[in-house]
Amino acid sequence: MTQALLIEIGLEELPAIPLLKIVKNIEKSWANLLETYKLSCDFEFVYTPRRLVLLHNAIATSQEDSTVEFFGPPMVAAVKDGEPTKAAEGFARKCGVSFDELGRGEKNGKEVLYFKNEVKGAETASLLQEMIAKWMDSMSFGKMMRWGSRTDEFIRPVRWLQVRMDESCVPVELYGVSSGTKTYMHRMVSYDAINIPNLEGYKMILAEGAVMLQPKKREGVILAQFDALEAEHNIIIERDKALLAEVVAITENPKALMGTFDELFLELPPEVIITSMKEHQRYFPVFENGKIANKFVVVSNAYTNDYSKVVAGNERVLKPRLADGLFFYQNDLKNGLSTDGLEKVQFIDGLGTLSDKIVREKNIAVRLLGLYMEKVEAQTGKNNIELEKLMDRSINLAKADLMSEMVYEFTELQGLMGYYYAKALGEDKIVYTAIKEQYMPVGEGAELPTSIFSSIVAMSAKLDTLLGLFSVGRIPTGSKDPFALRRAVNGIVRIVTQSDLAFNIDDIISLLKSAYVDFDTQVLSEFIIERINKSLDANPSVIAAVLASGERDINEIAKKVSALNTIVSADTFKEQFSTFKRVANISKDVDLEADLSIDTLLFKEDAEVTLYNAYEKVINQDYADYKAQFEALFGLKRELDAYFDDVMVNTEDEALKNNRLNTIGSVYKTFKDIADIKEITV
Repeated sequence: MTQALLIEIGLEELPAIPLLKIVKNIEKSWANLLETYKLSCDFEFVYTPRRLVLLHNAIATSQEDSTVEFFGPPMVAAVKDGEPTKAAEGFARKCGVSFDELGRGEKNGKEVLYFKNEVKGAETASLLQEMIAKWMDSMSFGKMMRWGSRTDEFIRPVRWLQVRMDESCVPVELYGVSSGTKTYMHRMVSYDAINIPNLEGYKMILAEGAVMLQPKKREGVILAQFDALEAEHNIIIERDKALLAEVVAITENPKALMGTFDELFLELPPEVIITSMKEHQRYFPVFENGKIANKFVVVSNAYTNDYSKVVAGNERVLKPRLADGLFFYQNDLKNGLSTDGLEKVQFIDGLGTLSDKIVREKNIAVRLLGLYMEKVEAQTGKNNIELEKLMDRSINLAKADLMSEMVYEFTELQGLMGYYYAKALGEDKIVYTAIKEQYMPVGEGAELPTSIFSSIVAMSAKLDTLLGLFSVGRIPTGSKDPFALRRAVNGIVRIVTQSDLAFNIDDIISLLKSAYVDFDTQVLSEFIIERINKSLDANPSVIAAVLASGERDINEIAKKVSALNTIVSADTFKEQFSTFKRVANISKDVDLEADLSIDTLLFKEDAEVTLYNAYEKVINQDYADYKAQFEALFGLKRELDAYFDDVMVNTEDEALKNNRLNTIGSVYKTFKDIADIKEITV
């Protein structure tokens, strides 16, 4: 037998971001509890700013009855001289019966004490108090709060509670609140509790009270309203997914409204306007003809017939924020870009100030520019002297905006404001672009620098942070990475591979390490290798095979992995690969560091000659890329199969045996120089 079940936890307004971070875990936690208590069923988890709700169309009214079997000690150990032993008595206590009530059974061919207990399933209503309490305890929001005289805590105070099975109210108490039959509508409809006569009326009463229960429905309503505003005003509304999710979480009756602000604020960089809107007010920016407009969209939670006051209020709130931004911007332009003051700003304990960091980054940038000078000259059309001056200027000004009033107010705009200020102050385009792109990429899939020059600036910052922190022992452990060193490596990998830059990890570290206190550079090298393993999108065994070759150039590793992964991913590869696994297995007995000379005069079978000639052709050929080289090597399959069919490798003739082992070992070693095929699993 089943019944509908409603669980509604009524709260003071939930903070959106902490809720959204764990919303999937909240749903999963309840599913796990249902499974644990043997009540698994379909359910829907929904939320509004003032409630967490679980809706079940059909949940079993009780657990199914079950049978529990207990097997005890063997009879030879359970009874001595006709009396139960301590082991037997202990088993009886475990089963909750006397020794005389125990039966006999068989386990592993031995007669043992046995007890079978028929367990009647508990009523669902009797389990809900415990289940809901555990569910609430599982919600890890981070910061929690206490209220009144209570010692327990939750993200916000619990104000009402409904636990209903069909028409019955199930007695449950949470945080001093007892379950009842009442809920609350939108505050602008009524402040009074509303009685819910039955579950069928729950959603209808909330809808009449201006509460859209389902987040997906609220999102759909907001997007439809965006569409209508865009069509009416010929505008484009930026649909930031994270901001949209936040707005959905803080509204029960969403209404998208368009407001305006004074055109004089369009003097500000668009990012300043957008940041002021999003971060502080949760407004959506508006664009006209590809440019930011003096308009914004706010999603109101009000319930009224006249939204003009809501619009006017939001316009009034935005104006002083934009006015502050304009003041900061104009003041910063007046003061110009300067690094004065950075010598007083501590970077990290043991690594000096930001001024010290700039000096180290310059050292790195100069060395990287030397490595990639030819490519940078070709890309920019400037000579090495000009580029060295521009690089020095770029690194020198890169952190200057940290001293600006704008970045002090909006820290997330660092680098970007330096770009706008440098551009307005007449710096070279190469310089102000490099300043803008110095932190790229900021995350997985994020934009990369648009030039090798900018890439050098970005890599210099990341490399200094890596070398510096490792040199003072600030090495990530487990999931903890407070200085985002893993992200720094991922960024370097993406930059290097996009720009096709040679980047030998060990050589680069060796080139740069003298600027830091002495430390075990091998640890840093292994850290970078481990991150490469995580950042490349390929069969993990393919990455392992390439790394096992000893390759340490990030760009070459990526190229080899890409080429080999394409071949390994082919449908036909698995059946072909057994031949090469055999090559690797036979080569275990071969010293690959020794001279693998092959004496053609010892060939006795045609298959030996055929394989040798095919192999010589492969190794003496030039290849356009690694894919072509891998294809040529894997193309030896036919000759290798014939060799294994016709040639006895482990013959009793020692000279013949060694010659044949050297032949197979040479094939394996040629593979191993670019990827160790024994690491590949398919």
